[in-house]
Amino acid sequence: MRYQGLLYRAINPLYAAEPLSGEGAKRFGGRFNAKGVPALYTALSPETALKESHQVGHLQPTVLVSYHADIAPVFNATVDNALSAFNLSPGELAASDWREQMLTKGKSPTQTFADELISAGYAGMLHRSYALGATHEALNLVLWQWSTSGNTIRVIDDEKRLPLT
Repeated sequence: MRYQGLLYRAINPLYAAEPLSGEGAKRFGGRFNAKGVPALYTALSPETALKESHQVGHLQPTVLVSYHADIAPVFNATVDNALSAFNLSPGELAASDWREQMLTKGKSPTQTFADELISAGYAGMLHRSYALGATHEALNLVLWQWSTSGNTIRVIDDEKRLPLT
């Protein structure tokens, strides 16, 4: 599928100058990217972006950034049976122990799945949010290839409020 529309990220103010870097995910790893693999974790709504960024502890200072995006191909994990081609269930995708598995085994099953999608040429994956309090309709789009040929993502900052480098 192709995703064309708005995306949102709630980011640490320390990284406001680089809202398209994906370096934090590359450095630490995430649910859908192993350490060393850059990823841009975005949401389809501002509310979901905030829930995603503050899953532990109290709300911290945050910069909410919006983007215009045109990305393809995107794997749609919200479609019934889409995961079965990869021998994965929705429950496995939502597993909360991915961090522990990454630490003990070097890579979680969701990171291995993401590697398979990247190898298959997917630029990203649309999936449900697993953040506490997220509704079934809350969606995220994790991106692995957002600046390659044919894919565009542009920060919306018409008033030049971000300290872009």
